[in-house]
Amino acid sequence: MGEIRAVVTGAGGFIGSRLVEQLTNDGHRVRALVHYGNDGGHGLLSDLPPELQQSVEIVAGDLRDADWLRRSMAGIDVVFHLGALVGIPYSYRSPRDVVETNVVGTLNVLEAARDGGVTRVVHTSTSEVYGSARTIPMSEQHVLSAQSPYAATKIAADQLALSWHRSFGLPVSVVRPFNTYGPGQSARAIVPTVITQALAGGAVRLGSVTPTRDLNFVDDTVAAFMAVARTDAAVGEVFNVGTGVETSVATLVELVGRILGRALVVETDSERLRPVASEVDRLHADATKLRSVCGWAPAVAIEEGIERTIEWIRNNLDRFDPSRYAV
Repeated sequence: MGEIRAVVTGAGGFIGSRLVEQLTNDGHRVRALVHYGNDGGHGLLSDLPPELQQSVEIVAGDLRDADWLRRSMAGIDVVFHLGALVGIPYSYRSPRDVVETNVVGTLNVLEAARDGGVTRVVHTSTSEVYGSARTIPMSEQHVLSAQSPYAATKIAADQLALSWHRSFGLPVSVVRPFNTYGPGQSARAIVPTVITQALAGGAVRLGSVTPTRDLNFVDDTVAAFMAVARTDAAVGEVFNVGTGVETSVATLVELVGRILGRALVVETDSERLRPVASEVDRLHADATKLRSVCGWAPAVAIEEGIERTIEWIRNNLDRFDPSRYAV
């Protein structure tokens, strides 16, 4: 992939900021779209090296603002659309806000891309669209079954993106990450939740420890986005991103304890339980299609990924309060 002019929506987020960093390091010109806030912050983009930040064009706004998106995406070759509201509990409390951002926001991105004549839109989905696994491993043909308002908005956004390809010829690809983790992730997610509490020295307070997840290190997820963007045969297709390894929350706790050199005690915390109907019991990706079409394969084993994540959190403990849990 030669030099491109890229837009990344949701650029201040966990995966988005790492994607911006990789694109910039690879010599591409990046316009990073972040959600406007009164504090003027740029999320995790602020963690990038100062010289790299200076080479990235950061633009603040709102995905619900179609005019802003049209202006912000002018002159762009490739759009990586990661912007979304992702909190599942929040989607129960404020479903309209989540619909407007995730569905209408995606519509605005697609229309701006269509008007601007971009050469590729890489749209971000989620394994939550599948619900609990009905067949193992889970391929892209697995039934879509939203178990939360959030998951429903992502199904809707995915289908909009694919329909814009079929209806208007927009060159869209859909990337469907399973459970991405790594340095920079907030304590809202399971891996940093376990690690931050373990480093604090007390019991690890969790909801259910029986659900399983397919844990993919963030660098591998970013590599999947890049592989899809440079593969012509990926247009109009959906790709799972996962390791093909199923890890239970209990096994994750044991792994973190083993790396830290002590057994961890788990206490059940009702505040950590997801709304009952939203709990996804099993996630286990089949990423065969991504491997065969785009040549992608995960490079970071879970032990190495957890070690690197522990080291980052240990050096950034001031960002975490193990007694509180974000949603």
